[in-house]
Amino acid sequence: MVNLHTTIGSFGFDNVLMNASGVRCMTAADLDKLADTVAGTLITKSGTPEARTGNPSPRAAGLPFGSINSMGLPNLGIDYYIDYVEKFQEKHPDKPIFLSVAGLGPDDYHVIAKKIQASNFTGPTEFNLSCPNVPGKPQIAYDIPTTRRILDDMFSFFTKPAGIKLPPYFDLTQFDDMAAVLNDYPLTFINSMNSIGNGMAIDPETDTTLIKPKGGFGGIGGTYAKPIALANVRAFRLRLRPEIAIIGTGGVTSGRDVYDLILCGASMVQLGTVLGIEGLGVFQRLTEELSAEMAKKGYTSISDFQGKLKTLD
Repeated sequence: MVNLHTTIGSFGFDNVLMNASGVRCMTAADLDKLADTVAGTLITKSGTPEARTGNPSPRAAGLPFGSINSMGLPNLGIDYYIDYVEKFQEKHPDKPIFLSVAGLGPDDYHVIAKKIQASNFTGPTEFNLSCPNVPGKPQIAYDIPTTRRILDDMFSFFTKPAGIKLPPYFDLTQFDDMAAVLNDYPLTFINSMNSIGNGMAIDPETDTTLIKPKGGFGGIGGTYAKPIALANVRAFRLRLRPEIAIIGTGGVTSGRDVYDLILCGASMVQLGTVLGIEGLGVFQRLTEELSAEMAKKGYTSISDFQGKLKTLD
């Protein structure tokens, strides 16, 4: 028998799979449907201090090997999602749920963290420092001093389980610099990674960009992202304190893709583009495919291969 149980901090989950924030998780009805799947847990849309409609349409499109989007953080506001997760944990005390939050600037994180600290929610919160799709707003986690300032302020009062959602990094010195920051704080997890920011796709019939916001620039997800996601998970697993868990996100279309992210060091795996395309049934398919891959290798638990990537001599 294959066991897909995993842990993030003190929280246990019966399956390594969950949704990525931003996909099929906007409303309470969406979240309830996710909770009814075989996924190990679920995460809310990234809530901002106030509700947002996001960027103008068309703001998302499919590509041959993935997707491009510039959604602009549409969401129903932090108060809506805090209310949902509080009610969820009352109804499901043995099933942890993740809350995702995002700010449009550094000061927003203070406001958001204060609200969560004052709430009855005791589960893990994902602080998204990595949205590439808000016009005029930078990806905060590419700015090391600003990231440290946010975390200094937040952890001066925030005592609940917290993680950081990161953008993709591409240079080994970037991994070194960000890991040095993250290791200084009592983080429960990181999520690596968000979509690859500021790609572009063109309609060959009209010679126009596929999406409207930001002149056609958007985040790239799907199969295109897998090699970058593997590298980011591996690089951070080699650099972070072992008690900081990693959620691997990016490029999953098969059970083998899930396996590879765990092999690189992930404790859980989020589904984004593939969940948007295939729907909620993808959790069952990937659970079966991951179980088959593990059985083929003779593994019965995640710990049998987690983080045990081999390299060439």
